[in-house]
Amino acid sequence: MRNTDLHRSSAAGEQDRRDDDTPGNRLLGRVVACSGSRATISAVAEEGQTSLTELWSVGRLISISVGDNRIVALVYAMATDQQSWSTNGDTLFHVEVELLGEVHMGPDGREEFSAGISAYPYLGAIAHRIRASDLAKVYDTGMNDVCVIGKLTQDESLDATIHVPSMLSKHFAIVGTTGVGKSTAVTLLLHKAIQSDPKLRVLILDPHNEFAAAFPDHAVVIETDTLDLPFWLFKLEEFAEVVFRGRPAVPEEIDVLRDLIPEAKKAFRGSGEGGLMRRTNEKSSITADTPVPFRIADLLALIDERIGRLEGRTEKPHLRSLKVKIMSAINDPRYHFMFSSNTITDTILDTVARIFRIPGNGRPITTFQLAGIPSEVVNSVASVLCRMAFEIGLWSNGGVHMLVVCEEAHRYVPADASAGFLPTRQAIARIAKDGRKYGVSLGVITQRPGELDPTILSQCSTVFAMRLANDQDQEIIRSAIPNSSSSTTSFISSIGNGEAIAFGEAVAVPMRMKFSRVSESRLPKANGVVVKASEDTPDTVDLRSIVGRMRSVSGPDISSFQSSILAAENDASAMRSTFAEPPPSRLDRVDDYRETQHAQQTVSSNGDAAMSEPDIQPYRPDMLPGVPAGPSPLSAHDRFEALRRELNAGHDASPSQPNRPARPAFGETGETRREGSIREQLLKKPLSSLVRK
Repeated sequence: MRNTDLHRSSAAGEQDRRDDDTPGNRLLGRVVACSGSRATISAVAEEGQTSLTELWSVGRLISISVGDNRIVALVYAMATDQQSWSTNGDTLFHVEVELLGEVHMGPDGREEFSAGISAYPYLGAIAHRIRASDLAKVYDTGMNDVCVIGKLTQDESLDATIHVPSMLSKHFAIVGTTGVGKSTAVTLLLHKAIQSDPKLRVLILDPHNEFAAAFPDHAVVIETDTLDLPFWLFKLEEFAEVVFRGRPAVPEEIDVLRDLIPEAKKAFRGSGEGGLMRRTNEKSSITADTPVPFRIADLLALIDERIGRLEGRTEKPHLRSLKVKIMSAINDPRYHFMFSSNTITDTILDTVARIFRIPGNGRPITTFQLAGIPSEVVNSVASVLCRMAFEIGLWSNGGVHMLVVCEEAHRYVPADASAGFLPTRQAIARIAKDGRKYGVSLGVITQRPGELDPTILSQCSTVFAMRLANDQDQEIIRSAIPNSSSSTTSFISSIGNGEAIAFGEAVAVPMRMKFSRVSESRLPKANGVVVKASEDTPDTVDLRSIVGRMRSVSGPDISSFQSSILAAENDASAMRSTFAEPPPSRLDRVDDYRETQHAQQTVSSNGDAAMSEPDIQPYRPDMLPGVPAGPSPLSAHDRFEALRRELNAGHDASPSQPNRPARPAFGETGETRREGSIREQLLKKPLSSLVRK
């Protein structure tokens, strides 16, 4: 509904008439110069009085009468004729204005405001203070479903209104330096937005953990201690960002993940042979980016399997490095939100319902606190959330209206393409470009618009520009204002806290306004140095708890998740251990040397037959991570001493007993001996090199 105060101010303005008998009331001056979009007005301050000059200042609107129409102009500069002021005599001064539009009689017989100008002011045209009714018409959006967000700076009796659906459908941005009230403005706008659209769901990416206090009755707070964001929801590039801790990824290791993650996903779904599955050439719709659960234990086992293959010798350094990185991420308590025990099962429905408030249950806002997440993976988490928000809007067929608010947006989509994380940039850019077609909106909040990707900012059709001190940031805003009106932002560096210049789709014309005050109980709060001490503030702090949080000692216990990984690996090793023999004793290893000599003679006499054997080593259960090791094998020095004693003894012992079962070859614990493997080892390391000379 249209605001009642707006009605009252308009009605009161209709009674505001010009009075030629009171020259100090409305008559200000006359037009002495005019161009296509600007005009110069000359006026006289009689006897040093300032009653006329007080009626306008930079940023105010005035009227210029042209026939039956009244042209609305914005004051952007003023100066005296002689650069001096006479206290007793008359002072001539000039006012520079920009022409914005005109108030004229509409087809229905009512006065209305339009941005175009049908008749430009002539020289000598009278300029005067704008009527209150005209001021109300200028800022009237012409729509009924508007919301009041503050007061006009020029006339605090008039409400500053915006059209919320227009603001959300084509995105919005709030820019301003630190401490001018951006977070308070965001709080006010979001309260108005959820009142306007009951189906709206809001996701706030909160890097400073300050919005939890702003929505005590409408928001659900998600922090690292209560977050379960499964690792299998991450795309390959996002998962690699976590594994490599924000460092450049190694192409060879990325290729391994691209090959093995789909196999681990198929193994989880039961499409393979048991819990672990060898690579197949069958075509499948499951890729490394498909949001299907898989077990880290399966992924590690597949890496170990590839390490154990002889043909994979060249890949071993990359595979071992990749395995170490994955294990490091699993064991890091800071990553418990990805690798907790709750993320092993298929919990995508619960995760989406909790994060994106479907259904909302009276709390349509989610404040996603990013301060506790490791800085090297914040971009990856933001990419997952923004990508899923767009997909929910896309596949819900308009059933859910989603608003993603990015606080400190220049962190995620910086102007320098090489400085940001590409998947995050793509996810946010997709919302900015195509989100309005599927009911997904974007809210950008930044203190450095000059460091923000200009493509993202250009997609925000409504901008609230608060005080900006940087020249580069001011120039960015000037270029974004319709009609390239630089004079509208000529005073943007000096406006007060809580003030803003709003322009775009949600307002009729650029307006200077002041946001309404938010109650103390709903102000965004962060634990910064500006927080005043109170009775609840402790006089001392516990350094032990601080150090514990730094070390993540007090974080949630992830031992259950690690135990589940070891259990899965032990089950896999137990299944394969039925086909393996117990590890040989020390005497058996010495006897194996004699068998090796006999095998060498056999291989030498019939090399072609030996080469026909497959040289792929079978899967080694002892390579599984976390499998308890058997009896410790002989050290290299002990093996050499045993061989030297046997050779010095003249080799009078029998090579092997015919009835004794075959044992693993020298150095191959728990594996079935194959002729091809023995031949490879003997050819690559002659026996003469083992004898101490």
